[in-house]
Amino acid sequence: MTSKKTGYILGAVAGAGVMAAAVAGAGMRLPAAHAEMPPGGLIKASTAPIFAPPPGAPMSFADIVDRVSPAVVSINVTSRVDTSNLRQFPGLPFGIIPRGPQGGQDDDDGPGGGDPGGRTERGQPRLPTQQSSGSGFFISADGYVVTNNHVVENAETIKVVLKDETELEAEVVGRDEATDLAVLRVKGRRGPFPYVNFENAGKPRVGDWVITLGNPFGLGGTATAGIVSAYGRDIGETFVDYIQIDAPINRGNSGGPTFDVYGRVIGVNTAIFSPSGGSVGIGFAIPSEVAEAVTKQLISGGKIERGYIGATIQNFTAEMAEAQGLGDQKGAIVSDISPGGPSQRAGVQIGDVVIAVNGNTVKSSSDLTRQVARVRAGDILRLDVIRDGKRRTVEIRSGVRPSERELAANDNLGRGGGATPPGASPSPRAPVLGMSLGPIDEGARNRLNLPADVRGALVENVDQASDAGAKGLRRGDVITLANGRIIAGATDLAAVVDAAKKAGRTSVVVGVYRNGRTAFLPIKVAG
Repeated sequence: MTSKKTGYILGAVAGAGVMAAAVAGAGMRLPAAHAEMPPGGLIKASTAPIFAPPPGAPMSFADIVDRVSPAVVSINVTSRVDTSNLRQFPGLPFGIIPRGPQGGQDDDDGPGGGDPGGRTERGQPRLPTQQSSGSGFFISADGYVVTNNHVVENAETIKVVLKDETELEAEVVGRDEATDLAVLRVKGRRGPFPYVNFENAGKPRVGDWVITLGNPFGLGGTATAGIVSAYGRDIGETFVDYIQIDAPINRGNSGGPTFDVYGRVIGVNTAIFSPSGGSVGIGFAIPSEVAEAVTKQLISGGKIERGYIGATIQNFTAEMAEAQGLGDQKGAIVSDISPGGPSQRAGVQIGDVVIAVNGNTVKSSSDLTRQVARVRAGDILRLDVIRDGKRRTVEIRSGVRPSERELAANDNLGRGGGATPPGASPSPRAPVLGMSLGPIDEGARNRLNLPADVRGALVENVDQASDAGAKGLRRGDVITLANGRIIAGATDLAAVVDAAKKAGRTSVVVGVYRNGRTAFLPIKVAG
């Protein structure tokens, strides 16, 4: 680290020196172009171009901060906390944001407090209260405030603190857990309030300056500056391609705005990547076009509706594409279908690879979910899928996406089964892909509680030195598909493996049923 930092500093100083020399040399008499190179290999001054300092680097952000800071508020929340239901972003190590204003790794909350619990009037245990804080900003003169959902989720009381330290009570107008956005409105006083606007037309480029304002660690009215580091960051949440910024944001900045150098809102701060809980220079903001669309819907109706096809999907990886002879094809593979849902009614099958929606290329499972979510309930979606190596189109009438809590509850319920079978050791069988496989007889179906519609080859043993073992397959799993072919037993899987070897492929994509769900994994072909 020391050598790197030294290199950066020396590089900057050296660059400044070259600039000074170039400017100074502008009025000097230069040697002739044909003159010999002086000893030491110095470059002729006549060949060094003269550059003006780059535009757009302000000497100070003070004027911008003075103009926009009255619209930025601190948000103090008292909430009841269900400590048994903490959720974290799954996409990054160390976690980023537990949903709801918890302490710990939440990027906006200070230490908890409040009463130790007790009982409600109905005798139920009373959840402990916690004091937490976040940030927000006015988007209208009549008192609408944008913040993060996790700042005000489970809130009992909400107070908005203005720049002049005036405290106003506020109420939740609407929340959207999927994008982590919420809209509040102050009660009592009706303004006019200073407010700021979203900017959707002229996005800053990567490398452009940005400024953030907020309430880190309860220190209201704090300004930080940095640059846009990247666009389109996927940190595990479904509906947002985040802006990555290096302007320091910390606990308490959640819900605050990110401004461009014209004082327009380009994003809503929502997450940090941090092993320690403090800023390490990597923050994430919800883009303004997403934030504006969601907040308008929340203000008009208080609820967000998204399209839904009733299918569980996962990324179709490069290894899966190679295993099926599809080159560098990208997309999303269907791993499960909701009974009675839009996909089942339209004839979508487990193992279908979705490569386009209404003519728009699908790059990943998140991309497919976002494209589907943008349509309205009842709209027709044309899905281009690859099935059995052939491309076909399936038309689906979109439903309404259930809430994130309902989807999570359905995921937890599953369809039963999948437990590792106790009892006698498995009978020896010739292994395929490092797995000993057997039929699903009535004894196995009852022992594993497998639904009647689950068909395939039962995994009886796994060689832990094989790729199947390395990727977590275990006794009690059911192999249902391989490279799009339905598997009824070990013979079927062996045939698929032989075909893959003859085609020169290095992997086979298998569908693995466990705990009521099917997931697809590329398994390397040994030999």
